[in-house]
Amino acid sequence: MVANISRDELRAKIDGGDSFVLLEVLAPRYYRHSHLPGALNLPPGKATEMAPDLLPNKEAEIVLYCWDAA
Repeated sequence: MVANISRDELRAKIDGGDSFVLLEVLAPRYYRHSHLPGALNLPPGKATEMAPDLLPNKEAEIVLYCWDAA
């Protein structure tokens, strides 16, 4: 199931210690510059290659986010 959540909902999940995987979907240079605490980097175009290692638990809740680098 895919659902959108707001920034406030994400903040509540982080602050509440919810169990989930947080993925930033941006180029590594942007990830190095700034990312949310605990976020893993899954660069565009690398999902097929990197996802098996980053996401071994297929039952885990996953939150993807990106920000506008422009």
